[in-house]
Amino acid sequence: MNILVRSEIREKIGTFVASYFVKEVGSVLDDDASFMEEGIIDSLGVLELVAFLEETFDFRVEDEEIIPTNLDSVNKLVAYVRSKLTNSNS
Repeated sequence: MNILVRSEIREKIGTFVASYFVKEVGSVLDDDASFMEEGIIDSLGVLELVAFLEETFDFRVEDEEIIPTNLDSVNKLVAYVRSKLTNSNS
């Protein structure tokens, strides 16, 4: 898989999160907004998010990687995905 540029990763993640988790019509999600603190994603949503990441970006999310540092905002997700893709292509 070719390394996607940050904007492509952000677009895929932002579209998924907005489509599946943001319930208010017309609301805009800040890329740094905490999914947990804002009540955007609950524990079941995290599982859906992990499944999306694995399917979309073709890598495995390890259990120990399911932490807020990696998954709690759009920007954290983008950094995490870029790191996974870079490490898998090394």
